[in-house]
Amino acid sequence: MMKPHQSFEGDRVVVSGGGGAGMGASLARKLTGLGAEVHVLDLKTPPAPADAHFYATDLSDPEAISAAVAEIGGPVAALFNCVGVPGNRTSPLDTMLINFAGVRHLTEAVVPHITPGGSVTTIASQAGSHWSDNLETLLPLVHTKGFDGAKDWCEQHPDEIALAYPASKEAVVIWTQYAAVELGQKGIRINCTLPGPTATPMTADFEAMTGKEFWDTFPIPLGRPATPDEQAEVLLFLGSPAASCITGTALLTDGGTTGGVTTGLLTVAH
Repeated sequence: MMKPHQSFEGDRVVVSGGGGAGMGASLARKLTGLGAEVHVLDLKTPPAPADAHFYATDLSDPEAISAAVAEIGGPVAALFNCVGVPGNRTSPLDTMLINFAGVRHLTEAVVPHITPGGSVTTIASQAGSHWSDNLETLLPLVHTKGFDGAKDWCEQHPDEIALAYPASKEAVVIWTQYAAVELGQKGIRINCTLPGPTATPMTADFEAMTGKEFWDTFPIPLGRPATPDEQAEVLLFLGSPAASCITGTALLTDGGTTGGVTTGLLTVAH
């Protein structure tokens, strides 16, 4: 008997950035409720569920990532890359290493364990929605090999990563589309989401970087920020068999802001 389209009953699932109280933690909780065997990689302990397997992992450290994946083993049905730093807590290089190089390294470590029909889903950001404007600049980064290759490229291009948060998220979007071709041949899907303002602990970091007034007046057609639970539901869909024909997609989950700006109806203050 086939499982329901969004059931993860009995599936081994890996969630990076599933600690704390953000989207990853909400996702881990939902996955457990759907019957998954959840493995969380983070430096912050997941608040819930208590029965998730937790690996205290520095997601900027490729050796630590590889060790955690080896301990988890396989088979794996789905990987969710939910880790991310806002850019004001670390150097531009470290932001790139966590948000892009570490995410890619974890994915490459988990992929050999993912069964055909499985998936990889990554949280990017609305800040990465201008990826096409910087495709020529960032595609060479995507073409690098391994964690060290990405690190070397970033160290050699300080100007290109000066605005590290949007650059890292644009790189994730480009890499998602690039990786979809090879992974598709293995029967594995890969997608990402581009959340807009979402009520998570990182909100305070964004307010510190750009000012609270910027976020108080940020135009969202739906009239409010999203919740972590709402963003987690989209991640669940993309990672589940319900999205079996979707791969290489960057899905905007920003309440309509990007569409309004693109069509000239909304303006975002700078």
